[in-house]
Amino acid sequence: MERQLQTKIDGQVAELERIACMSAAEAKEELFAIVEKRTANEMTAYIKDKEEEAKAKSAEIARNVIALAIQRYSQEETMERTISVVGLPTEEMKGRIIGREGRNIRAIEQATGVDLIIDDTPETITISCFDPIRREIARLTLEHLIKDGRIQPGRIEEVVSKMTKELEEVIQKTGEDAVFKLGLGKMDRELVRLIGRLRYRYSYGQNVLQHSIEVATFAGIMAAELGLNQNLAKRAGLLHDIGKAIDFEVEGSHVELGVKVAKKHGEHPVVLNAIEAHHGDVEPKGLISNLVAAADTLSAARPGARYESMENYINRLENLEKIANSFDGIERSFAIQAGREIRVMALPDRLKDADCERVAREIKERIESELTYPGQIKITVVRETRATEIAK
Repeated sequence: MERQLQTKIDGQVAELERIACMSAAEAKEELFAIVEKRTANEMTAYIKDKEEEAKAKSAEIARNVIALAIQRYSQEETMERTISVVGLPTEEMKGRIIGREGRNIRAIEQATGVDLIIDDTPETITISCFDPIRREIARLTLEHLIKDGRIQPGRIEEVVSKMTKELEEVIQKTGEDAVFKLGLGKMDRELVRLIGRLRYRYSYGQNVLQHSIEVATFAGIMAAELGLNQNLAKRAGLLHDIGKAIDFEVEGSHVELGVKVAKKHGEHPVVLNAIEAHHGDVEPKGLISNLVAAADTLSAARPGARYESMENYINRLENLEKIANSFDGIERSFAIQAGREIRVMALPDRLKDADCERVAREIKERIESELTYPGQIKITVVRETRATEIAK
């Protein structure tokens, strides 16, 4: 009976194979393929749903982390501006500072490397210099000489030397206080000194040392919320603008100089990447670099942090775009990153790839010769080739 049953089953299978024009093995493969395809479609839909859910949750979590960081950090909104004016007790003091035939004022300018502007403004002298350290030394020197009353070339050189030494001590102490306040570990002495120098550096009226401490605090709070290395995040935040301590003395952008200085003193690769990536010059390689970039934006964007008149700001952006648009073959241009970068859209039928490099160089030269601006401006010329056909 079993043999008869098996014979009938085999006969049915053979008949099915004849009708379907495929063997049992091929039918099995086709069935598996159908099931696999259906499962794959279901899995893709499931994964897409989960991805969208994760994105929604991540955006909400990110907002909560940033909000928490802002709430937990309190700082005065008004910061002191660049110090460039020294008050005088009397108008007669102007003549003493100038000296006979201008000997005293020349001695002060040569010893400190600044320009003293003595005009009709009552009882004030303006100190002009791009180097904030020299300007501070000159201010301290003038105040000391005014109190002392002995103003002569020999005495001026002596006071300048004394104020320079005192300021170096203040700079070192300021750097040490910043590192201690943030609870960071051991740091190279030269790096600590550079951090202290940031006290006398300003960006759009914002004190760079205070800005760096804010960024370190924000980055540390967000890192702690996300379970990352809090100390490393604070260290990266504090050092992200370290290049600004020397960018008025050494050629190069503060990002390039910062990376070079941090690498020289053996800082962690995460810190180096955070310095490189905080203005979008390179891709961030870790979450801490993203946190530092976000903290940098938060610190600069909070009310009262930076000062620049709206009129001057708009004029600077308009002038940048006007210069770029004046070149032949340019369709449009966009000033971005608060005027730190300009994107220029070239017409592909008017400019070739080689022409784009020439235009970028010429725009750079025009900007350098015609505009006054802080820091550096990046010029990017974009040319896109499109091949279009219409099927009829």
